[in-house]
Amino acid sequence: MSDISPAVPPETDTAAQPERRRRNGGRGVERSRKSGASAYLNLVNSLDKSRILSPEALEDIHEASLTILEEIGMDIMLPQARERMKAAGAVVTPGKDRVRFDRAMIMDYVAHAPSTFTLHARNPLRNVAIGGDNLVFAQIASAPFVADRDGGRRAGNQEDYRKLLKLAQSYDIIHTTGGYPVEPVDIHASVRHLDCLSDLVKLTDKPFHCYSLGQQRNLDGIEIARIGRGISMEQMEREPSLFTIINSSSPLRLDGPMLQGIIEMSSRNQVVVVTPFTLAGAMAPVTIAGALVQQNAEALCGIAFTQMVRKGAPVIYGGFTSNVDMKTGAPAFGTPEYMKAVIAGGQLARRYRLPYRTSNTNAANTLDAQAAYESALSLWALTQGGGNFIMHAAGWSEGGLTASFEKFILDVDMLQMVAEFLKPLDVSADALALDAVRDVGPGGHYFGTAHTLARYENAFYSPILSDWRNFETWSEAGRPTTYDHANRVFKETLKHYEQPPLDPAISEELDAFVARRKAEGGVPTDF
Repeated sequence: MSDISPAVPPETDTAAQPERRRRNGGRGVERSRKSGASAYLNLVNSLDKSRILSPEALEDIHEASLTILEEIGMDIMLPQARERMKAAGAVVTPGKDRVRFDRAMIMDYVAHAPSTFTLHARNPLRNVAIGGDNLVFAQIASAPFVADRDGGRRAGNQEDYRKLLKLAQSYDIIHTTGGYPVEPVDIHASVRHLDCLSDLVKLTDKPFHCYSLGQQRNLDGIEIARIGRGISMEQMEREPSLFTIINSSSPLRLDGPMLQGIIEMSSRNQVVVVTPFTLAGAMAPVTIAGALVQQNAEALCGIAFTQMVRKGAPVIYGGFTSNVDMKTGAPAFGTPEYMKAVIAGGQLARRYRLPYRTSNTNAANTLDAQAAYESALSLWALTQGGGNFIMHAAGWSEGGLTASFEKFILDVDMLQMVAEFLKPLDVSADALALDAVRDVGPGGHYFGTAHTLARYENAFYSPILSDWRNFETWSEAGRPTTYDHANRVFKETLKHYEQPPLDPAISEELDAFVARRKAEGGVPTDF
């Protein structure tokens, strides 16, 4: 078997599901077509990007953001970072965390960031291009809970963590893993990153992430990524092979671990994704425009700092502005406000010629209509808004608190539909089908034409979950829901998972490194 997994798993083949055939054909017939193995690699969104801000409004947000950095400033909660900023020309308040930045200085440093770059995987076929019109989907990250219909909602654990990695490996539409899809709390925090990153190397061959939760975790993550690719540190610095998410502590703060993460990653030319978490009405102004101004100020500060550490280091402009439910304070996602913020964030990223990170979000507590329509609205906005790097693309549930196995499958189906939609429309002479029209003429049909027979197997996208049987046949089958189908599909996908090949020498070196670091105690913790 190829080391690239099928885009559509074997369980969608009708040979394995005779009960899903409609006896008399027609619209309910289950199609057995499978997508090609590499159908969803290297996605490009060539559509014109939507704009929600006029050029004047875009400049207003830009200028207001720089005013914040110049007049109010940011709390920079790491002395080493403040020293670097001061050396770069920032104004550091003696004895305090507050730093203010000249607007021209900020823009000068931001201008050094690359507009496009490649994130390298241990399998070169899995390398992903970041920026421009490229579109990259990453699995859900950092959920404390995991859920499926059989086991219910439960704390994250290593067994489910590994299952989610296997699912991510099994679908080409998932181009990278994110952070840990679920936090495996049954592994002690001092060594958790060692086991988790080792699993990422062994169970997947895609690019992955390390958390910026202290210098040593960054250093261990960089070394594990280097070992996994079987390359020297010099080559890794030439070829970014690891990414980290840097969240500001909104409003207007960057904490010590995040700043340390920028220093360790950017100094080695690894990818930093600077993402303010600005919820309008809570950690940001209640107006979407005000929240965007704050998001932009925090993002520009972090991005500029990456370039103070190392000019030309790869960095991504991240946007995560949404709103809260003003009745309860709970975060809301997939809302009209979120859609506006996503599209405006894309305009800002393009203004600075930077790759744009956004997210596929929803706040549903189960796999229901809310889960689907909030994700659909998120995907609509990020596609139209020019998102390049999409975090939490598959599996996000309960506002990010839960990684759902069934939601993962639903999202994969939706992501593949997005990818199919983005394929340029073929208007070649063959696709225009004039000869077929001449053959059929008025009043005929196209079912048996040579043109149809040569193309029918791959003519249309075949969904993973949609049930197109008529009502009677569906009722005879027990009236299965999307939840039923998703539950079945994720289990079948895990049964068919095959671990990607890994050079035994690399595996041995990786095991030795993890064992040594565990023997040294991993990293200090409070428990």
